[in-house]
Amino acid sequence: MKAVLRWIRWASPWAALGLAAALVTVWFQPDLLRRGADPLDVAPPAPPAEAGPGSGPAATPAAAGTVGPSGSSPAAPTDALVSYADAVERSAPAVVNVYTERVVRLRNLPPGWAPYFGEMWNSYRERVERSLGSGVIYDDAGHVITNYHVVAQATQVSVQLRDGREAPAVVVGSDQDTDLAVLEVQMHDLPAIQLGRSDRLRVGDPVLAIGNPLGLGQTVTQGIVSATGRGRLGVSTFENFIQTDAAINFGNSGGALVNARGELVGINTAIIARNAGIEGIGFAIPVDLVRGVVDAIVRDGRVVRGWIGIRPQSLKPEECRQFGFPPGSVIVTTVYRGAPAAAEGIQRGDVITAVDGQAINGAEDLLARIAGLAPGEPVTLTVRRGPPFEGQAREYTIRIPVMERPAQAAATS
Repeated sequence: MKAVLRWIRWASPWAALGLAAALVTVWFQPDLLRRGADPLDVAPPAPPAEAGPGSGPAATPAAAGTVGPSGSSPAAPTDALVSYADAVERSAPAVVNVYTERVVRLRNLPPGWAPYFGEMWNSYRERVERSLGSGVIYDDAGHVITNYHVVAQATQVSVQLRDGREAPAVVVGSDQDTDLAVLEVQMHDLPAIQLGRSDRLRVGDPVLAIGNPLGLGQTVTQGIVSATGRGRLGVSTFENFIQTDAAINFGNSGGALVNARGELVGINTAIIARNAGIEGIGFAIPVDLVRGVVDAIVRDGRVVRGWIGIRPQSLKPEECRQFGFPPGSVIVTTVYRGAPAAAEGIQRGDVITAVDGQAINGAEDLLARIAGLAPGEPVTLTVRRGPPFEGQAREYTIRIPVMERPAQAAATS
């Protein structure tokens, strides 16, 4: 018995030391417990799903060879690859390359030198400039939409289709106020584009820009609708642009902006600050505006708009609040002599707050409402007049007959 007690006293410290070492090891290496687990304690694999009507050897991912990387399970069958190839196939054949030539006169002699050297040197020399753009086939009658600035002052215009066919084009008419022009080509079997509706566009909708950037040939870029109703860019008189981050470069002007179904929703027209390093900001004319302009040009050769002969300027929101004008009010900065507005007593400095009893939303809205009236129709303006932004202004309603907008009346109502 004494021998047993002596052995216990001798072994106890060593056993305690071993237990302590084991505890420390498990504390810092907990995986050792899992490695030593009994295989019988591991949960069995889930039983296979009950066979259905379409089951069989070909239905198992392993048998089909679709096991993902590193043995991961494959994507669900409903996860399909997103592609816009069908939309491109529907719309791209209707997008054409537009090539123009124009004669430019350059001065040979400094101003005032011509009387002295005119017999020895010509005062001017001529040079042919070539440029490129894009267009969209509007109908099977051969009408092609493009930007006005693409064909402005051009002496020769030609178009090239996606299938390689080329033909000269004639300018049917143009509308500088919206930066649109209509060409006509004599060709057969033209693939006209399907028109969509821009009023149904929502911010975030995917769109594709198709055109001829940098003369590379037909190119497709993809983006989303960044904003709608953009104005005050100084690009044209009536601005209601679709903003997109789809890449639009030199040569894309006049090309198509289409939705995911391949329907035309806009005509690409401008980018901002091409030399400022800004990317992802492009603009397109909405197809709802394009449709009305093109139909008028095809029918009448021009767009007839109403005009009263004023130049308005939008008031800033803080100015409206400070002086008690309704939001969206505009101030008249110019009244043209002999125009209907001048004849009815509109004065420079008048603040217009409503058109035909309805509030307005800035100068662009005022211009668009008056332009939408036919010549001979009257328009009633609600005007506040008084010392410039001082004291109590008096409110008037003035009825003005609308006349046809003169061709030289760009940027005026």
